[in-house]
Amino acid sequence: MKRFAFAWVALAAMSGALAQEPAAGYPAKPIRIVVPFPPGGSADLMPRAVSEKLAARWGQPVVVENRPGAAGNIGAELVYKAEPDGYTLLSAPPPPLVINPSLYPKLAFDPSQFVPVTLIGSIPNVMLVHPKVTVAAVPL
Repeated sequence: MKRFAFAWVALAAMSGALAQEPAAGYPAKPIRIVVPFPPGGSADLMPRAVSEKLAARWGQPVVVENRPGAAGNIGAELVYKAEPDGYTLLSAPPPPLVINPSLYPKLAFDPSQFVPVTLIGSIPNVMLVHPKVTVAAVPL
């Protein structure tokens, strides 16, 4: 059975134009959003902002729980082993589910069993170098 989790909790969940209403009776108990990185960074701040709006909209507590370590694998494993009922969600940037399978020979979870719900945001990366560095492109 597919695990119900999500990568990057959603602002779309708050938008009437983009979001579907939750199934009847959902949520009937508190929701837990697991962030597999330390508090205070962008991976943590966005789910916290969204959790407040979801709690207000749904009338249920939405708790953000940080489980950092192993490049996001600890938090992803926790969600993977949770009951797949939609009450334990994963909010993570790509590493745990996209990059780590290429870096770690054995994971305690199957990334293909997570079901994305929505995208909460996008953070572009920029590389700057001193003008004296004679680099024209980043080798891939």
